[in-house]
Order: sequence, then C-alpha cells, then structure tokens
Amino acid sequence: MTHTYDVIINGGGPVGMGLAIELGQRGISVCVVERYPEPQPIPKGQNLTQRTCEHFQSWGCEAELRAAHPLPKGAGIGGMTTYGTLLSDHHYDWLNRAHVKDFYFAANARLPQYATERVLRARAAEIDAISVLYGWSGDALEQDDSGVTLTVVNKDGTDRITLRGAYAVGCDGSRSFTRDAAGISETRSEHNRLMALLVFRSEELHELLKRYPGKAFYNVLHPDFEGYWQFFGRVDHGLSWFFHAPVPFGTTAENYDFRGLLHRAVGQDFALEFEHIGLWDLRVSMANSYRAGRVFIAGDAAHSHPPYGGYGINTGFEDVRNLGWKLTADLRGWGGAHLLDSYDAERRPVFASTARDFIERFIEEDKRFLDTYNPAKDETAFREAWASRNLDADEVNAFEPNYAGSPIVLDAGTDSPSAKGTHSFRARVGHLLPPPGKDGDRS
Repeated sequence: MTHTYDVIINGGGPVGMGLAIELGQRGISVCVVERYPEPQPIPKGQNLTQRTCEHFQSWGCEAELRAAHPLPKGAGIGGMTTYGTLLSDHHYDWLNRAHVKDFYFAANARLPQYATERVLRARAAEIDAISVLYGWSGDALEQDDSGVTLTVVNKDGTDRITLRGAYAVGCDGSRSFTRDAAGISETRSEHNRLMALLVFRSEELHELLKRYPGKAFYNVLHPDFEGYWQFFGRVDHGLSWFFHAPVPFGTTAENYDFRGLLHRAVGQDFALEFEHIGLWDLRVSMANSYRAGRVFIAGDAAHSHPPYGGYGINTGFEDVRNLGWKLTADLRGWGGAHLLDSYDAERRPVFASTARDFIERFIEEDKRFLDTYNPAKDETAFREAWASRNLDADEVNAFEPNYAGSPIVLDAGTDSPSAKGTHSFRARVGHLLPPPGKDGDRS
C-alpha cells in the first residue's frame, strides 16, 4: 500500500520539522520521516538569531521556545573572546546580537537543539496536515514526471512503507541519504583538522566564570591552534557545558587527555565529569545544487560547516522558510514555472557567502592576528591591536542575508544574493523588511 501526500520530508530534526510546520500551516499535506524517536541529547545548535525567532512567531510557538530556555531569565546569553586562556586578562565581548535587535520583531534566544526540537515536535503534532513516522529512515528513492516515491524502513529492518508525494525534501543531515539518492554532488573545503566535542558537568567552572556576568559562550584564541577555536558554551546555568577544539590526528576517546585540554584552555585545573566525548572532521561542504527534479535538500543536507558563530541551524531555518511558500505556490497553481528554481538561486549563494565571509574569513583573520601579535614579545603593540579587534562587531552587524539580485526580485540590479550586507530601517529590494525605524523613518 502506498501512502500519498503533497510533500514528503525525509529527516525530522529542527529543519525538517520547521518545514513541515511551514507547509502544514498552509494546508499542504506532509509526511515527515525521522529515524530518532526522541531528540538526541547533544547540546548543539544553541545560538538562535532574531530572524530565526521571527520564524517561530510565524509557526505559532515562540512562547514555547522561550519557555524551554534552560538559562534563568536575566542570566544573559552574550559571548566573549579571550586570548591565551579563558581566565586571561585579555578579553572582549563577541557575537553580541543585541547590536542588531532593533531591526527585528523578535529577540534572539539560546537553548540546546534538543530543546528546540521538542518545541517543534509539539507544534507539528497540533497540525492535522502533518503526519510523522518516528523510528523510520529512507531506504529507496525514485522520481518521475509526476512525483517522488520514497520507501522507508523501520529501525530493525523488519517493515517497509511506501510514500508518494508531488515533491520530496531531504532534511536528513550532512550524510544525507536523500542527496545521494537524488544524485546531487558536493563541493568540500577541507581544513585538515580533527575536532573534539566534549559535553561535561562542572559547578566549579560556573563559579570561576562568575567574573564574566551575562555570558553564555566563550571563545579562547591561542597561537598553538592557528586561528581555530577553543570554544566553551553553557547548556544551563550552573552545571552543564560543551566544548570543542582541534586535537591531534589519531586521537580517540580513550587515548587522549581531554581533561588536561580543558584545564589548559581555562587556565587552571577544575573539577569536571564527562558526559560525552565525540570526534569529527572540520570541513565546509555545499551541495552543487539544492534541487534535482522533484527532490530538494535543505539544512545540513545542503550545506554544513563547523559550529563557528551559530550559523548552521539558523541557515537551515532560512532554507525552509524560503522553500515552503514556493512549494505551496506550485502545489496551489499560482507559482510560475521557474519559481522553484529560485530556491537554489537564492539560498546557495547565501550559504557560500556565510562560509566565505563569516567562517573561513574569521579563521584566517584570527590566525593572522596570532601570528603577528604576542604580549610576551610586545605588550604595547598587542594591547593596541587587541583593543581594536572587535570595534565594529562585524560578525553581527555585517551578517544580513539578502536576496538582492535574485531572479524573482524586481529591479534587483547587478548584485547577487549574499549573507553579507547592512542593516537598515529603509525598505530595500531583496532585503528583510524591518520594524519601523526608531528615528521616525517610515520610507
């Protein structure tokens, strides 16, 4: 027996479930296939931008998102960068999204991805047009001129179901079955780095960091790491933390002194208890197309990068907000023949810019700084350069994804879609419409 829907979504993580809600609220019938019955307890994808929180407003679950916040109200969700060690005297505020808060209708948020997923799963369960198969995975995919057939298999491989949709969307992660089955290739930028992800508990670290009030994540720059980060993040306010940093090739969970790595990064010993040790290769990947016929990809299936700056989950949500209304337009008969092609034309250049202008660029700039300045050699020169590093808060102020130059934007000029731009209260072709300007500008 074949079960038929308007759209099949393979992968029900935050991006896939966001797309399901986007479509389901528009009356589009959707089946989501998700292999994990429960969200995975790894505290990634925490830094949600103001724009992402606007999406949760549209999806009818912003209040639930904020209620799921594990940090107490008023604890602060800002970031900071330090030199040498976390307890160094050299530090500045970093990735402070409050700089651009007036240009959005919602405040930013910070919570682990598994908490975000629970909010989205609960909202999806309220929408009649959405069906979800938890504990199932894609096994075979075929498409023809009228639709896509996806065969899914349960966890132990004893049962199969056939799904049919006018379109299918792969939101199934960086090792996407959907992408491979559709024949979509990738381009990768290898950084030749093995990374460790550590999840641990430490009340003592919480006590040590009370000297930095209002901070929830911390980036430690050290010359030995050549511009790559040692990054700490709070999961809650007191005990739980995550950390990622480069480690030598050949490192395993059993043969490396991860406790010593943390102590060196902080600048002193402290008591801790590990909950998870994982390893991954640092690379930037982008699919060479986000579409193959009636199959689309979004989120990490379309693009992946190291967790530098919190761009990943936010970029995935932007993908599905872009794709959702276009699929609806096509299925309802009011979208033009080339509307669906604009998904790739708009979203791929934005990710390419994100990777180039906000991830790889900052790795290179940090390396140049560390190669040039050293307080042990010239304290005065170092302090002057350090003080000027983040005066313009470029990692926030210049991050303004836009579709200037899109093939479906009228009078777009000669620009092309990009993640880099400027925030403004003026209405501009291809840019997000902001709230009314505080300076009285209503143009």
